[in-house]
Amino acid sequence: MLTRRTLLQASLSSAGLTLLPCSGALGLSNRLSTDLKGSDLIYLTPILSNGQESNCQAEIWYIWDGSDIYVCTDSGSWRVQAVANGLQEARIWVGDLGNWKRSNGKYKTLPAMDAHCSIVTDTAVHAMALEKFGNKYPFGWIKYGPIFRDGLASGARTLLKYHPVSA
Repeated sequence: MLTRRTLLQASLSSAGLTLLPCSGALGLSNRLSTDLKGSDLIYLTPILSNGQESNCQAEIWYIWDGSDIYVCTDSGSWRVQAVANGLQEARIWVGDLGNWKRSNGKYKTLPAMDAHCSIVTDTAVHAMALEKFGNKYPFGWIKYGPIFRDGLASGARTLLKYHPVSA
């Protein structure tokens, strides 16, 4: 028999599911979720207004917080300019095959997702991302940590957030 108590418990349990990390909510494949946790690189490209991939593509360091991918890049880069010009959709491949040009397109065989990109200006999110970058890339962080930190503070670098929308 369905009682108010049972109904309330079920409702509260269902509400709690919305607090789970995005990978489960979006249905990202197990491989994609695992690769996001373990890969050193992602490959990304903006999606043009006609739905085609841009010719601007690159491999890049990133962090994954369980919901979003963050990239710290030069403020004059095509990644930032694309978002500033309204190209907020992107395609991301997860894995490490080295330089994208030398891979002869093999990176496009990696697990992929589409994502919505936005510029992050919140300094608390900057601090979280910088800490995660340092933990993920401890040796590279010796050189790039100050560049990322000082660049975000001066505006020379921009933190981009990619929120998965499909996998």
